[in-house]
This record gives sequence, C-alpha cells and structure tokens, in this order.
Amino acid sequence: MRNRTALLAALAGLLALSPPARAQSASARTATEPVPLGIALESYPYPWPVHFFPLTIEGQDVRMAYMDVPPARAANGRAVVLLHGKNFGGYYWVSTARALAAAGYRVVIPDQIGWGKSSKPDIHYSFELLAANTAHLLDSLDIQKVAVLGHSTGGMLAVRFALLYPARVTRLILEDPIGLEDYRVNIPPQSDDTLYQAELANTDPAKIRAFYARYFARPHPEISDPLADVQIRVTHSGEYPRWAKASALAYQMIYKQPVRGEYHLLAPPTLLIVGDHDHTVPLSSYATPEARAKMGNFVELAKAAARDIPRARYVVIQEAGHIPHLEQPQEFLRALLDFLKALH
Repeated sequence: MRNRTALLAALAGLLALSPPARAQSASARTATEPVPLGIALESYPYPWPVHFFPLTIEGQDVRMAYMDVPPARAANGRAVVLLHGKNFGGYYWVSTARALAAAGYRVVIPDQIGWGKSSKPDIHYSFELLAANTAHLLDSLDIQKVAVLGHSTGGMLAVRFALLYPARVTRLILEDPIGLEDYRVNIPPQSDDTLYQAELANTDPAKIRAFYARYFARPHPEISDPLADVQIRVTHSGEYPRWAKASALAYQMIYKQPVRGEYHLLAPPTLLIVGDHDHTVPLSSYATPEARAKMGNFVELAKAAARDIPRARYVVIQEAGHIPHLEQPQEFLRALLDFLKALH
C-alpha cells in the first residue's frame, strides 16, 4: 500500500500542470480559465530530456519528439520502445520506464508525429508511416533489435511495426490494444469533416475529465484529472484547430486500417495485458446502442487474439480499466518484467 501511494503521488506530480498553472490553487483554476498550452506541449514538463528527430513527410519538414532513458543500473544490452495511445503522449510512461531502466533496459519513448511534443501536420496518417518513422528513429539511435510495448492505439502501431519489421522485434507486448476487433463491422463510416468538427467542439472541461475518468475501473481523479488537464489546456491554444484535425485523422486511421486480421502473421513472442473492466471502443458514439453492446469486451477479445497469434499468452489485470500501467502498476510491471526476463 505504501508503494502504491508513493507511486500515485509521483505520477500525479509528473502528470501535473506546467509550473505557472501549478501555482494556482484548485479553486482558482475552477474560477478562471486554464492556462493555455501550445499544441506541441512546449511548457509541459516531461520526466526526461526531450530530443527531436527530423523527418520529411508529404513535403513537410516535421520533428518527432522522443525521450531516450538510459539504464539506471548495469545495462543488460537490451532496449524497449514504448508506444503511447491516442489520447496520451510519452509523459504517461514514467513509472513503466523507470522500472525498465532499473532492470537494466534502455528505454526509448517517442511521441508519434501528430501527438505530444511532436509536429501536428495535416497529412495522411497511417500505421505504416508511424512504424517507419519509429524504425528510422531507432536506426538513428543505433538500436537494431527491440522489445515493443504498445498501449491502446499504440498497440495497433506495435502490431504493424512487428509485421513490417519482424526481425527487429524480440518481444511484443500489447497493453489493452485498440484494434482487437474491426470497428467497421458495427460502426458506420464518418467523413473527415464530421470527425474534425466533433474534435473542434470537444472543449468542455467537465466532459473531457469524464472521458478520461472512464478509462479507469474505479475513480482515480489523482491520475485521470492531470491526464485530462493536458487536453483541456490545449483547447485554449490558438493552434487548437490543428490539434483537432490531427486527432480526427488519427481516428480515421484507427477505423480504416484494422490489424486484427493479421494477428496470425505475428512472429515474435507476444503478451497481451488487459484490464478486466476495459470496454473501450473508439468512435462508439456513432454506433447504435445495440451494436455498442456487442463491442469492447477486452477479456474475451484478448483470449481470442491469443489463440490466433502463434506464440502468445494473455494476462488479465484485476480491478483495472484501459490503462493498467497507471491503475495497477505493480501487477502490470510484474507481468511485463517476467515476460521480458524469459528472453534472457
């Protein structure tokens, strides 16, 4: 209990608002407008130094932000790359990265193009593009083989990366991965403009906080509110329409580029970790209630996925929703580190 309390306190601090906003009391923040945050999260503190990797995409010069965390003890010569979900950035991996570094791993934590501190271009987003960007980043860091951990939408990206670069992936870990089902079956297609207008209008702080709170099996405002505050503050940026457009295009990527049908092609040993209370379905507001009721059972979906992946097993984390690495960190890290140690 003491370790969990300390971890939650550390997470809350690292996910807290940037220094000018932290100086305000909670009551003052509710009575005044939040401090705006630029869409590249320039003033938002990350737990380790942030570097930038230049890329050119569709004729646009962009920069991919990343953290490169060295081993905190004797290096074991292995690396892990952490791939964030759609509504997050590399900042929420702090407890996972610290545990991996303490076990001797080098940890690379990119913000994908379109997210976090990286550029937000108006481009055709694809998992193939994001996987290639990640491979180029690893090449620049002279990392050839890597264990890949993807959470949520990062799980879809992790699958695509493992399919494109099977010889580079030593282990594949999918934490509550989006894409365990094909959303096109139960959700009608939406236009880019429909999704963009919905994201552009998504500025109500109470609704944003409620959205993030639903990621957890039990109320954890000390974790969910700081996560929500990032998006709330970004909505006050003069560049928010660019953020909203990138977010809408990311939803189209999730919808139009399913990976579930290719799970049987995955070569590396694979671990699926899911929360027993997770029922996340992107774009579910566009589904009928009857269709929505059929979707998002992560425990059953993980079981089926593990049967289709040649070398896979799954772990169900009790009393956890969509983000076990924050809600039940000790259980999550135990499963992760045990799986990685089996490689040695």
